[in-house]
Amino acid sequence: MEDQAVLKKKAAAHAVEFVQSGMVVGLGTGSTTGFALALIGEAIKAGRLKDIAGIPSSLQTERLANELSIPLTTFDKHTEIDLTIDGADEVDPQLNLIKGGGGALLREKVLAQVSHRNIIIVDEGKLSPQVGTHWPVPIEVIPFSWPVESRYLTSLGATVTLRKRRDGSPFTTDQDNFILDADFGPITHAEELANQTGQHAGIVENGLFLGLATDVLVAGKDGVRHLTR
Repeated sequence: MEDQAVLKKKAAAHAVEFVQSGMVVGLGTGSTTGFALALIGEAIKAGRLKDIAGIPSSLQTERLANELSIPLTTFDKHTEIDLTIDGADEVDPQLNLIKGGGGALLREKVLAQVSHRNIIIVDEGKLSPQVGTHWPVPIEVIPFSWPVESRYLTSLGATVTLRKRRDGSPFTTDQDNFILDADFGPITHAEELANQTGQHAGIVENGLFLGLATDVLVAGKDGVRHLTR
């Protein structure tokens, strides 16, 4: 197996080939997407890409895009995205995803839902027979009600952990919410679970991205595979 960073770079390079001048591009969050942003920045600097407008999925990505001189825009100016490039924590054979390991699931899902094409880039270690097999589902909740939401998720069969920073304080998202990592094990009824998490007012969003990926680029020892729905 090649070094994971090398695989991520290969997947990112393949994804950037789909970016064309004049596009509004959704910019995901995470280490794999970071490689794609670097390549987009290089292409802009070299003049191979022109009139690109990026919409970042997190403050972290916004800072990186500014460092790379990628022009940014907002939904005030563009309410649709031509193409989004993002990563994932887990991908099943139906191209359903678990996302949110980096804490940006809410904005990432907003971008995914308004994108004409949503390209997910992963290394082959992220593939799974069912979502939930290797990764808990991140659940973004308002701080006021996190104990209540934790109890509710437990009633649905999850083992729930409040995500914390290294100093022991609760991790907070860009919207100043908390994240509960809910381990359900392999999820056989993902759509039902997604609906159930939407029934509690204190739950802002879940990390189940169902039917949103149009393409998944998987980097492995034999090259980059292009999976489509």
